Amino acid sequence: MDMEMQGSSSTERFIPVTSVANGKGVEVAPDIYSYTTQIVNICFLGNPEHENEFVLVDAGMPDSASMILKEIEDRFGVGAQPKAIVLTHAHFDHIGSIIDLVDKWNVPVYAHELEMPYLTGQKNYPLPDSTVEGGLVAKLSPLFPTEAIDLGTRVQALPKDGSIPNLANWKWIHTPGHTPGHISLFRHQDHALIAGDAFVTTKQEYLLDVLKQELEISGPPRYLTTDWTAAKQSVEKLHSLQPKLAVTGHGQPVSGTWLSENLSMLVKDFDRIAIPDHGRYVEE
Repeated sequence: MDMEMQGSSSTERFIPVTSVANGKGVEVAPDIYSYTTQIVNICFLGNPEHENEFVLVDAGMPDSASMILKEIEDRFGVGAQPKAIVLTHAHFDHIGSIIDLVDKWNVPVYAHELEMPYLTGQKNYPLPDSTVEGGLVAKLSPLFPTEAIDLGTRVQALPKDGSIPNLANWKWIHTPGHTPGHISLFRHQDHALIAGDAFVTTKQEYLLDVLKQELEISGPPRYLTTDWTAAKQSVEKLHSLQPKLAVTGHGQPVSGTWLSENLSMLVKDFDRIAIPDHGRYVEE
């Protein structure tokens, strides 16, 4: 049906950094479950009472397939598999185990059309910018893989109308800046938000913050964000939806007053909080 998928360093290179949240899951709502692989969060969207009626959002760090499979088995039962995988974007820490998972499940993968070149072997991401201010993670970011992977015809562009296959009550929202085709997921009935890396709740540039999962509102990871004008507009767009709970790509799930107050602060002071004082993509 498809050509055989070949791995690349973006899915095969183990990154030796982790956090206190590694291997831990949080039930944010009865049908929203956030699970951390090393330093990045993935989501299971679906009620565990219905074994195969869930969707996986993002695919975690490289070499994390076995822990993801174990967590799915624990939550949904032996042999459970998602109806589909939805990617917020195609950076290595969000697609790390995608090839292993799709090979096992043979389920469709969905992403924004502007992310497709990075998922079909056509284009690599720009190199990380280690010149942004920050700590050790920022300085080491050039070691992170940016190579495209090739999922062939197993990956499809999301419908243009904002719908998400197999997630009837959710819509995808284009939130570029961190990447050209970055998306977030939103459910109007309870104002639930899966933000991806449009904003995060622990600073990604500082190793100690990453290790401890220090709770702090932040813009997208600086060293991999290439369009700060779009990134600011994306945060403003998400703020306008008035989310009541949010799962971000990095950091703790947040809700209620903390989320509303801190997201408002991020919108108001985005230039100060999020945008680096200097850096290759700031100057561009």
